[in-house]
Amino acid sequence: MSLEDLLIFLAIGAIAGWLAGTLMKGSGYGLVANIVIGIIGAFLGGYLFGLLGISIGGAILGAIIRSTIGAIVLIFVVNLIKKKM
Repeated sequence: MSLEDLLIFLAIGAIAGWLAGTLMKGSGYGLVANIVIGIIGAFLGGYLFGLLGISIGGAILGAIIRSTIGAIVLIFVVNLIKKKM
């Protein structure tokens, strides 16, 4: 992985985390938390879309959409767990 790939990966994570935080809570969680949420959301979104057999276009926009949806699912599940405790 080159430095450029890493920077794109982190930027997609930050955008996806921020979008998910904005949609779920009304604001983001901060830069580092947005990146972490976006990266975990990317793996979760890729897994869920693979299970469902859904393919969203390639390139950066498709990655942002998949990551954002995965991050929304992640935040939703974390909020459910927090309410139960």
